[in-house]
Amino acid sequence: MFPRKLPKAQKRSSRWRSQAHCNHVRSHACSMCGSTTAIEVAHVRIGSGAGMGQRPHDWATCSLCKECHARQHSVGERTFWQGRDVEAILEFFVRTSPKKGEIEAKRREVGE
Repeated sequence: MFPRKLPKAQKRSSRWRSQAHCNHVRSHACSMCGSTTAIEVAHVRIGSGAGMGQRPHDWATCSLCKECHARQHSVGERTFWQGRDVEAILEFFVRTSPKKGEIEAKRREVGE
């Protein structure tokens, strides 16, 4: 008889996810260079409490073109966002999101 496989604990089971919010973010131009092609949803870990290998909640996302998103990962977030008010950018997407009420409720629940 083979040993049974143990269930793997989720890294962050309480992470808020929303396809509707991500689609909203993706519908905007790049938050860094203004490009309108190949827009991706980029998670911002600065101040999110998410560790290595963990994604933050989907409300901590902004729109970046493919090139800027790759640069965000290659140079590191602190360097990439230097001189930009990333908190204001994230708040813009939350404030204009179709899931704004849900986001605010979850933020209160998790204490952010």
